[in-house]
Amino acid sequence: MWAKGLWALLAALRAGWCLLPQAGYLHPDEFFQSPEVMAGDILNLQVYYPWEFLSSSPCRTVVFPLMTSGVTYWVIKSLQQLDVCSSCINSYTLLVSPRLLFTIFSFILDYSVYRLAPFWEADPWKALVLLAGSYVTLVFYTRTFTNTLEGLLFALLMVLVSSRKSDGSLAEPTSSPLIGIVTTAGFFNRPTFLAFALMPLLYWAGFIVDSQKSIKTVINHFLKLVLCACFTAIVFVTADTTYFTSVGLDNLYSMRKSSLFDVIGQLNEKMIVTPFNFLSYNLNPHNLALHGSHPRVTHFTVNGIMLFGILHILAIGAGFKMLKKYIHQLIRVKSHYHGSSGLLVRSEGNPTLLLFYFVPLAFLSLFSHQEPRFLIPLILPLVLFSTSQKRAVKWKHVIIIFNVLGALLFGCLHQGGLIPCLFHLEQLVHSPESSNHPRHYTLLFAHTYMPPRSLLHIKKRDTHIEVIDMAGSEEETLCRTVEQRANNFTCSDCHVFVIIPGTVRATITKCGVLFKNETLIFPHLSMEDPPQIPFLFSGHWRSQLGLYILQVDRDQQSL
Repeated sequence: MWAKGLWALLAALRAGWCLLPQAGYLHPDEFFQSPEVMAGDILNLQVYYPWEFLSSSPCRTVVFPLMTSGVTYWVIKSLQQLDVCSSCINSYTLLVSPRLLFTIFSFILDYSVYRLAPFWEADPWKALVLLAGSYVTLVFYTRTFTNTLEGLLFALLMVLVSSRKSDGSLAEPTSSPLIGIVTTAGFFNRPTFLAFALMPLLYWAGFIVDSQKSIKTVINHFLKLVLCACFTAIVFVTADTTYFTSVGLDNLYSMRKSSLFDVIGQLNEKMIVTPFNFLSYNLNPHNLALHGSHPRVTHFTVNGIMLFGILHILAIGAGFKMLKKYIHQLIRVKSHYHGSSGLLVRSEGNPTLLLFYFVPLAFLSLFSHQEPRFLIPLILPLVLFSTSQKRAVKWKHVIIIFNVLGALLFGCLHQGGLIPCLFHLEQLVHSPESSNHPRHYTLLFAHTYMPPRSLLHIKKRDTHIEVIDMAGSEEETLCRTVEQRANNFTCSDCHVFVIIPGTVRATITKCGVLFKNETLIFPHLSMEDPPQIPFLFSGHWRSQLGLYILQVDRDQQSL
């Protein structure tokens, strides 16, 4: 009973923390692979379109952004147009509405764990507590990542391939069409989904072959899967082609007058298949190096521990034990000629769950670009494996401390000043004073993650606000840009703001520019420019863990 209450409390925390909202900024992709693009397309806001969504290099499907961020933005836009609320569109709703939808979707994970736990001999409610208490669920699964959708589709696929009757026996598989749809949708969302889908599909295929006596029935199951997969692919290709090219009803009508070969040629020329473009780009080592290269063992030795802590270590230990038993048994079988039946070793836990965890991890480790978020779909098999045979119980205090620290680090501290900073700047540039007396604003961001311009709520027709992202520019480049903006006297009513972490605050003072109206937003932790440990124990520790909004004093500059 205690487990049910604790899960309900953690579920409420997940939803409530989303609404607060969470200030931590995990990675630019949480904005630039969905909300930022849809804010430009649907709300007509000034945004930054990433290269993957440009018609010259389409590598991301538009279907899922439209179904998630696009739907939420369309709802708040409609509410404002219907005068249900006069200011439905603001920085808060632009941030929270897509996140809230993803938070609701995250309970697909909980449903999957509840359904799958009995199948894999785990306690459902204890598994739910372990899942809901993980900072990966609280933080990553409430953000607008394609990896989040990948994890949810992986969970649905595991549910579809794992089913039992009420008496505990294996149920006859009837989900072939749904498996085809989910697998294809996952592939278009992220082609890496095939790494996660491999073991569930092999498990399902093996069960189909073993459970069906008629070859005709087996072929029927596979045919349903393939047909539904093809239909789903056609839907995605049609949507992406329509979005990224000028193909419309007029073009299709004109094609009708052409010969069959001309039609096929035109369609082949205009057709957009985003997963193939994605794979073509990412299979080039030079392209991956532009995004950062890591040792092939990073997922195993660093990212798995960073996300799952002791659970990852326990899974590695169990995997080695299981592998050792199989090898010893294989040697014994060969030496005594006992046949293949000797391979059926009674091991601790279900080896299939370990395969569901380690096979995708191994495939993802083949690529040199390895980020922690790539592994978040693996939380489901790991939770099921950890709660079977009560592996996680004796480590509960370690698990609690690990997830509290992870939630604070990634949910609050990591780049945690940037979102509140954008909220503050949005109110500033849209204040009554700015509306009555039009002013020009220059917002210069340095040594922060890329700022999502959509949160500033600037219409495309508005030209009085300029956003400059200096990323991690060197001191000379940064100072030259600031000085140019500060000494631009052709603009009489210009306001220049520099947004910079406290750890590099001293850099901007060397530029010879005076500042006024200094604002410190706390907390903000930049791992690219980490605070110096001695400063954290001095009276200036807040400035080291803060983000500064500095307004250039142009009046003093002109003197």
